[in-house]
Amino acid sequence: MTVALIDSGFGLLSTAGWLRHLAPELDLLLLLDPEGAPWGPKTNSFVTDRLLTAARLAIQRGAEAIVVPCNTATVTAIDALGERFEPRVPVIGTVPAVKPAAATSQNLAVWATVRTTASDYQDRLIADFASGMPVARVACPGLAEAVDHGDMAAAAEAIADATERTPRNCDAVVLGCTHYPLVAPQILESLPAGTILYDSAEAVAQQTLRRLNRTRETSSVVGSIDVVLSDRPGYLPAGAHAYPVGRALATAARVPREALISATTRATVTARAI
Repeated sequence: MTVALIDSGFGLLSTAGWLRHLAPELDLLLLLDPEGAPWGPKTNSFVTDRLLTAARLAIQRGAEAIVVPCNTATVTAIDALGERFEPRVPVIGTVPAVKPAAATSQNLAVWATVRTTASDYQDRLIADFASGMPVARVACPGLAEAVDHGDMAAAAEAIADATERTPRNCDAVVLGCTHYPLVAPQILESLPAGTILYDSAEAVAQQTLRRLNRTRETSSVVGSIDVVLSDRPGYLPAGAHAYPVGRALATAARVPREALISATTRATVTARAI
């Protein structure tokens, strides 16, 4: 069984890693778009066209589910994707983990791209699940791009800037861009001690398995991992090797939990059902 994951860049790594960890027997098809990246500043029609093109290619290659591990693409085009391919092919989008964070936090911040921060989608999510509590909307310009380039210096600058604009009394930060979990240790180091990070990669992977009616089983089989770069076969770009999960996926090996949540952040990074 093949599951396709579509994103402009490395935002798909964490969700792909969780799928590999939870169901290593699945074949994964990773579709990145380096020629069109980043999607954040692009028009809605551009993002929708790139996503539909990638999805059609994935289905031609036998994908039985399509995962969109990208908040920008989910906000922009998940409805169009669902209308085109559901119910024959399950389509799973990504929702920032505002709901679980609001259920356990007193003061919440949502870090996201400029586009997602300004979206009606995020406003509705906050209104639905965090109404009546203080929620700081923190745009993080340049952070996703720095992660895509494996540029830790640029990522550190973007994290420092976002931290400066995050109220000190926030006890939880929702990572509203799927690139950000890749630098979760650096984010935690910049925030006050005890801050909890919430991301949705594990929850999206679990939802994918539910949609496929698969349960987690111990399996000796390890599926394949194929990479498509802007509609052409390729390999994970070198920048992916900056991250433990990227290195694991590049070798098509099983992905240990430690590659998904580092030892220094395991106790404070939370991914729950969304």
